[in-house]
Amino acid sequence: MKKILNYIVLGGLFLGLSGCQDEFVDLNPIGQISDVNYFKKPSDFKAYTTGFYGQLQGWDFGNMDNGSDLSANANGNGMALGQGTITAGGGNWNYSGIRSCNILLAKANEYSGAGSISQYVGEAHFFRAHAYFNLLKTFGGVPLVTTVLYTDSPELYGPRNSRYEVVAQILSDLDKAISNLPTEQNLVGADKGRISKWAAMALKAQTELYEATWEKYVGKDADGDGAAIGGGAAGYNAANVNIYLADAAAMCKEIMDNGGYELWNKNADSKMANLSSWYLFNLEDAGSNPGGYDKSTNKEFILYSVYDYTLRQSGKNISWTSWQLYPSRKFVDMAVCTDGLPATASPLFQGYKTTTSEFQARDLRLLNYLYSATTAPTSVTLDFGSLGSSGYGNSKYAVEGLGVRRKDNTESANWPIIRLAEVYLTYAEALYELNGSITDAQLNASINKLRDRAKVAYLTNALASANGLDMKQEIRRERAVELYREGKRFDDLKRWGILEASLNPSRLGRVVGSASYTTPFKDASGNPTAAYKANTYVFGEEAVVTPKGALNCVVIDSKLNHSVAKKHYLFPIPQSQMVLNNKLLQNPGY
Repeated sequence: MKKILNYIVLGGLFLGLSGCQDEFVDLNPIGQISDVNYFKKPSDFKAYTTGFYGQLQGWDFGNMDNGSDLSANANGNGMALGQGTITAGGGNWNYSGIRSCNILLAKANEYSGAGSISQYVGEAHFFRAHAYFNLLKTFGGVPLVTTVLYTDSPELYGPRNSRYEVVAQILSDLDKAISNLPTEQNLVGADKGRISKWAAMALKAQTELYEATWEKYVGKDADGDGAAIGGGAAGYNAANVNIYLADAAAMCKEIMDNGGYELWNKNADSKMANLSSWYLFNLEDAGSNPGGYDKSTNKEFILYSVYDYTLRQSGKNISWTSWQLYPSRKFVDMAVCTDGLPATASPLFQGYKTTTSEFQARDLRLLNYLYSATTAPTSVTLDFGSLGSSGYGNSKYAVEGLGVRRKDNTESANWPIIRLAEVYLTYAEALYELNGSITDAQLNASINKLRDRAKVAYLTNALASANGLDMKQEIRRERAVELYREGKRFDDLKRWGILEASLNPSRLGRVVGSASYTTPFKDASGNPTAAYKANTYVFGEEAVVTPKGALNCVVIDSKLNHSVAKKHYLFPIPQSQMVLNNKLLQNPGY
């Protein structure tokens, strides 16, 4: 009888789980499995689904938005510089996870044993949707495969489906996952930590917001898919934009009201020194923060990869490397002041006359993410060196500075994929995109909870109106600041249709000023001080509009290096796939 698997579930420990858990999913290597002796009882399906969890994103510096406009050093993503080229290898074109899901679903259709397998069927639908969503964001439309294929299956050589057909499949799978998966509250014992109904709803909301805004702001120009079956329009329905936005808001509201999640805000504890937004991402055991909080206190992460100091360490030099992920001038200017206003509109903004003045009366997230403290350093030396320092440090994810910290490569905080904060942001954005407005009550139920933790004034319609603020841009600002370096920014710039405008300008660092605007880096004669090694900045300086007018800043990565174009909204299909299947059509521009 044909072997259905040549599959080792565990080469290492695949511990990517959702929800808050006290124990790990039971992981038992399966090895070679055949139709004769497997998929006969629920425990077989359960053990098989454990292998799905390795598909979840985990600790990797490529997941930290190094190529976005909020990072000064634009490394790790050639697409962010306009350098995307056709590769020979497969890259992110990977169907192995989809095939594994298809195998389980095929065997589930044949199952006649005692005991329910609905939870594991739900997990298979979730992970297939998850895999197709990643392919959609990377390539646009791709071939849809929902059955088990073999080397002689003709479907292996079919054309790409349109992005609209792929989205429909993702949403269908997620609906089935939602109907089959238990809630977080019902995941107990050995099941604690498996994918929940809420995680599926959160992924559905994320998918719907992504596609609705893509269709609204990008349209069909950059699709490049399905040209052989109608110019990329197969399955297109203009009404879907509003349908998706309304459903995304409804999914988020359901999670917010009934999911049992809450923001990890320990700022009321004086021992935590207003550092909740830093310690959240370093949360290991009670020794990882001065409040003695461990992972069991984290009810904010909805979908995440689980790490453990004993069972699964990060294997990455997180602390040291995180410090080198320098934020850009754009990010520092983006955070609001404590009055809730952006620096461009706030009378509280102090400018750049000292190394700390621009951090006075600002959003706690700015300081938590940059310095893991409530005050910026009083002494800064601008030296490009070999790492391209912007003059700002990044402390998000780094555990340096803790009283007790893990050795390099042993850090084991969980990696967030979707957390409640993102659900709040998705809810607010979906409502505004749908209605062109958002009520103060809706802002209070979402974004303003994040502002509570950041200790800044609420975003209200009156505040926006009185200060000439664009509510859509303020909602996007909140998303950028809250989700800084969580792997969301590049995709956000794409779906908003502003990739070129955001990535082609230079990446800038600290304001150095001039004779007419002295700083710690330029004296009254306009000459560099001892704190500014100007000759190390190979791209020199550039004047940019700041909250204090046009001022000179150091250039970390010049606009001369950037040539992002419409084609870079999608990656090219790898050459190896085009050779194997001549019906695949390349994305435009490659």
